[in-house]
Amino acid sequence: MGSGAWTTTSFVNYSTVTKNMTVNSRGELDSSYTAQQIFTQRKMADELNPFEKMRECRDTEEHPATVPVILALDVTGSMGKAASEVAKKLNTIMTQLYESVKDVEFMIMAIGDFAYDDAPLQVSQFESDIRIAEQLDKVWFEAGGGGNAYESYTAAWYFGSRHTDLDCWKRGRKGILITMGDEPLNPYLPKWGLINVIGDHIEADIETLSILEEVREKYDVYHLAVDDRETSYKWYADKIQASWGKYFDSDHLLTVGLDNIAPAIVSIVTKCAGSAEISEPAPAQTGDGISW
Repeated sequence: MGSGAWTTTSFVNYSTVTKNMTVNSRGELDSSYTAQQIFTQRKMADELNPFEKMRECRDTEEHPATVPVILALDVTGSMGKAASEVAKKLNTIMTQLYESVKDVEFMIMAIGDFAYDDAPLQVSQFESDIRIAEQLDKVWFEAGGGGNAYESYTAAWYFGSRHTDLDCWKRGRKGILITMGDEPLNPYLPKWGLINVIGDHIEADIETLSILEEVREKYDVYHLAVDDRETSYKWYADKIQASWGKYFDSDHLLTVGLDNIAPAIVSIVTKCAGSAEISEPAPAQTGDGISW
């Protein structure tokens, strides 16, 4: 996985011919489309099922210095407009990134709530071409969540840390992991959820600090707190800042509105990709890579 390159032509052809949707002069999906029109999947796609999966980001002759990016979208009920904004402006995001980061590869994740949802975690492959859009379209926007005042954001950290195999890490460079949502940070991941959803045999719940310290060895981690004045953010603003701010500085915890989600993603990736920061070379990883 990860071959090819993103082009506006491929996105426009895919959107207009395959999906029969309207694309504007900027190469973006028409702004009038709703989440229900964009995300038409009505159950978790087999390709995005994280159970016993390992996702790989490999250096190739075509992409010799891969920059793996995990973009984890909150797909609970209040986040339809924000997730749609990513889908509508995906071409803008990718074309701007390709101007300076030629070997970027994207994994799309969808995050829900381990306590309430049928599909609290969905994960794609790392891709660099139109398959990014195809995978995003496979996301089931479950529109769930519950009354516990947080979603299971740290599932993205857990999967990124323990279920991705990155050639860049072996070169001493980190990947980039961006979560996006409108609720406070969850305090732990339940072991039964990790067993049932991911298939890992663990003995205890995974606390937030422990998995954050672990994933930061492998990824630069960011969170976009989405405030569009209609989502849960307006109810939880202080708690969001307090819970995330306990672990993230202002460079890694960004509050965004619908109008600047795309620029924020581009800014994070270009900044990290151009950083001189080098992590310790990684030990050899084991496990079978699974593709689809």
